[in-house]
Amino acid sequence: MKKLTLSLMALFVVLALAACGQKPTETPASSAPAASASPAAAKEVTLKVGASSVPHAEILNSLKDKLKTQGVKLEVIEFNDYVQPNVQVFEKQLDANFFQHQPYLDQYNLDKKQNLVKVVGVHIEPFGAYSQKVKSATELKDGASVAIPNDPSNAGRALALMEKNGLIKMKDGVGIKGTVKDIIENKKKLQIKELDPAMLPRTIGEFDLALINTNYALQANLNPTKDALFIEDKNSPYVNIIVSRPDNKDSEAMQKLAKELNSADTKKFIEDKYKGAIVPAF
Repeated sequence: MKKLTLSLMALFVVLALAACGQKPTETPASSAPAASASPAAAKEVTLKVGASSVPHAEILNSLKDKLKTQGVKLEVIEFNDYVQPNVQVFEKQLDANFFQHQPYLDQYNLDKKQNLVKVVGVHIEPFGAYSQKVKSATELKDGASVAIPNDPSNAGRALALMEKNGLIKMKDGVGIKGTVKDIIENKKKLQIKELDPAMLPRTIGEFDLALINTNYALQANLNPTKDALFIEDKNSPYVNIIVSRPDNKDSEAMQKLAKELNSADTKKFIEDKYKGAIVPAF
């Protein structure tokens, strides 16, 4: 009995020593739950961007899938005017908008005493002059009717383009800030009328000549490179920009959008789809 007791005690000692020498089993990193490893990856951020239908919304919609993989759900809200997109960004109903160029934004901020800001430039829409009554500017008769946009920045842009093509002469130095009151020479006594930009394509037949923003021209199935009597060249300073507020322009989601808008894929999309009617500005 004594020998048996001693044998059992020896066995317990051996087992105890073996247990102390054994290394603890490590849990492989891959066995940890995926959700706890990267909780932020599962959180999707929604980015609401207001845009004109063509080409702005089309360009944005082409990026939805790529941004989705980066955790950004891009929601595009289409507008047919140049006022509400800025109003809604300022009031935080939208995160950003995409429809305007810097001169328009500068004038808007000045008029409304707001502080909306540029995030990134994307493309140029060469501004053009169209007609259903004449085939060249030289065919315009004395007293011919001409329609231009009624917002200050685009009105000045239209008048500058008319001057460049010999139809009128403006006061020295007014540049893109010129108004009809700054016309100092109008040999053909052209009757210039200012209309809401969205109305211009629909009323083109009522005028001898209409100067139309390219986004509205495209909506009316007008091809600027084929249908315009004359058009801005690629050196136009009117780059269309993404606009937001100072408080969110540097957010991670906004910067992801900006990066994709200036990517090689977006450049190819613009060149392939618009065939020169829209020109990448990056």
